[in-house]
Amino acid sequence: MMNEKKATLTIAVLSSFLTPFMLSSLNISLPTIAKDFNINAIMMGWIATSYLLATSIFLVPMGKLADIKGKKKIFLYGIAIFTLSSFLCGIAHSAILMIIFRIVQGLGSALIFSTSIAIITSVFPQSERGKVLGITVSSVYSGLSLGPFLGGIITEYLSWRIIFVMMVPVGLIIMYIVKKYLSSEWVDAENEKIDIIGSTLYIISISLLMIGLINFTNLYGILIFLVGVVFITIFIFYELKIDYPIVNIKLFKQNKVFTYSNLAALANYSSTFAVTFLLSIYLQNIKDFTPKSTGVLLIILPVMMAIFSPIAGRLSDRIEPRILSSSGMLIIAVSFIPLSFLDKDSNMLMILIPLFVQGIGFALFSSPNANAIMSSVEKRYYGVASAIMATMRMVGQSTSLAISMLLFSLFFGNEKLSKVDKLLFIDAIRYGFIIFSVISFLGMFASLKRGNIR
Repeated sequence: MMNEKKATLTIAVLSSFLTPFMLSSLNISLPTIAKDFNINAIMMGWIATSYLLATSIFLVPMGKLADIKGKKKIFLYGIAIFTLSSFLCGIAHSAILMIIFRIVQGLGSALIFSTSIAIITSVFPQSERGKVLGITVSSVYSGLSLGPFLGGIITEYLSWRIIFVMMVPVGLIIMYIVKKYLSSEWVDAENEKIDIIGSTLYIISISLLMIGLINFTNLYGILIFLVGVVFITIFIFYELKIDYPIVNIKLFKQNKVFTYSNLAALANYSSTFAVTFLLSIYLQNIKDFTPKSTGVLLIILPVMMAIFSPIAGRLSDRIEPRILSSSGMLIIAVSFIPLSFLDKDSNMLMILIPLFVQGIGFALFSSPNANAIMSSVEKRYYGVASAIMATMRMVGQSTSLAISMLLFSLFFGNEKLSKVDKLLFIDAIRYGFIIFSVISFLGMFASLKRGNIR
C-alpha cells in the first residue's frame, strides 16, 4: 500500500522522467521533423526553444502561486496541461502549430517544475533529502538516457509523432496517483497576495531577454535584449518595494549559498544542454548516421548521469555540496576540450570518451547543487526556491540552444539543412563546444564561492 512519502517520490520520479525523455528524444527527431515540415535550421531550433522559453517565463510566477494556493493543486493542473498539449503536438500538421502547442506544453512544464521538488522538500526531512533528490535526478537522467535510444528507434521505424502521443498515458497515471494518494496541499504562504504586476514584469523581462539572445546576430535582436535588461531592472526595483513579491530579492542579497548555487546551475545548463542537439546534427548530417544509431551512441551521457546521481545525492548528505558540485563542473569543462577538435573524419571514441566523462561530472554537480539550494531556504520559500532553481535550468537550457542557433545564424544564416556545407556545420559545432567549456569553468568558480550549507 502506498503512503504519502512513497506516492510523493513516485510522482516526482515519473514527472521527472517525462519531460527529459520527451526533450532528449525530440533532439534526435528534430532533423526528421525539419525534413517533414520542409523548414530551415532556425525554425527547427524554435521547435525546441519555444518550449524552453515558455517554461522559463512561467516558472517563478507559478512557484509563487503554488506557495499561496497549494502545491498539489498546481502540480495537478500542470500534468493535465502537459498531457493534453503533448497529444496536440503529436497531431500538429505544420511547424507553426507545433510551436504553438510546444508553448502550451511549456506552460504545463512550468507548473510541474515549480512544484515537484518543493513537494519532495516539504514531505522528506533534511536527513533524507539528498537521497530522494538523488533518486529524482537519476529519474531525470533515465529519461535522458532512454530518450535518444527509444526516440531514434521510434523516429526511424514508426514516426516522431509517437514520441508526443506516448506522453499521454504516463501523464494520466501521474494524475491518478496524485488524486488517490496525496492528501496534503502544502500551502505555506496562504496569507500572501499574488503579485500580478511583478509577475507581468517578470514574464515580459524573461521573454525579451531570451528572444533577444536568440536573435543576437541582428540589430533588432540586440535592441530586444537591451529592452529586456531595462525591464528586468524595473522588475528588481519593484520587487524590493512591495510586501508580497513573487521573488524575494533579499534571498539573493542575504543568502550566499542560494545565490551562487543558482548561478552555478545557470552556468551548468547553459554549457551542457545543447550537447546532444549539436552531436545529433553532427552524427546525422556529417557522419550519415541513422536516428537509431545516433540515439544508441548518445545514450552514454545520460546513462552515466543516471548511475552516479543517486550516489552523488547520498554523498551530499555528508559531504559539502560545494566540493562535489565544483568537482563536477571542472570535469564537465575538461570534457569539452576534445569535442572542440571534431572534424568529418573523427573516430567515435573522440565522442564516446568525453560523453562518458561529462556524464559523471554532471551527476556530481546536479543533485548536490539541488540539495544546497533547497536546504538554504525557509519552508515558506520552498515553492519559489524550487521555481527559481527550475528557472535557472530552463533559462540555461534556452541559452545553450540560443548559443547554438546564434552560431548557426553566423555560419550559414537561413539556409535549409540539406543545402548547408558540411564544413560550415563542423566549424559552428566546434565553436559551440569551446564556448561551453569556458562557461563551465566560470560556473566552477561560482560553485566554489557559495560556501558551506552545514
